[in-house]
Amino acid sequence: MLVVIKGAGDLASGIALRLHHSKFDVVMTDLPVPLAVRRTVAFSEAVRLGSTVVEDVKAERAASAEEARDCLSRGVIPVLVDPEAKIVSELKPEIVVDAILAKRNTGTTPDDADLVIGVGPGFTAGKDCHAVIETKRGHTLGRVIRDGSAIPNTGVPGNVGGETIRRLIKAPRAGIFHPEKNIGDIVKEGERVGNVDGEPVYAQTGGKIRGLLQDGVPVTKGLKSGDVDPRGTSADHLTVSEKALAIGGGVLEAILSYAGDRL
Repeated sequence: MLVVIKGAGDLASGIALRLHHSKFDVVMTDLPVPLAVRRTVAFSEAVRLGSTVVEDVKAERAASAEEARDCLSRGVIPVLVDPEAKIVSELKPEIVVDAILAKRNTGTTPDDADLVIGVGPGFTAGKDCHAVIETKRGHTLGRVIRDGSAIPNTGVPGNVGGETIRRLIKAPRAGIFHPEKNIGDIVKEGERVGNVDGEPVYAQTGGKIRGLLQDGVPVTKGLKSGDVDPRGTSADHLTVSEKALAIGGGVLEAILSYAGDRL
């Protein structure tokens, strides 16, 4: 069964990892310059590097449906630069998962595939997709919503290690982002971690850098450019998060439920 996942950031990659391990064929799409910050656990890095490995799964950049099929034949996840997911009309997958996480629907419809799943706020099951997966941390994380929408975006990230909004590293102005630290580095509150056209970017809290944009990415003022895990050295930046796996589990449940209804 073929699944196209729109988006290849860290949460989309958690979904892809779960589905790949469950023997689904997975194709992913992303922007020409991906904006994922947790790059060590994001298949979007294949766009920049040509190939990447998340945990035990390899992904490669593909330029066409033919190249995508070749990747799948080798057990590799293809990632295409395809912001509008035009590959869907070529490959005709049974399942489309919109995991762009734009907090709004950017064009996904129930007609895109037999089963269309929206991840996070911005989708309404029964209107613009068949099922929605909850992405907000807490009791309902990863639940499958078959009627209605996910919890609206509050603009405040979930609590990790006692920190919420201060975990984020944001661009102070529009321009080009240049990192001065690496993912996995330990930083102190107020420590400089990069710059936007020379204007410093600081960590708002101390801990381990779990995410940071690559060098040369154009940013807008306030764009999320990285994040710090206040748990410090105990934080794992090399494997997908519990949140990503929970969301991936929700997607898997929705797919298996759909498949069961067809049997």
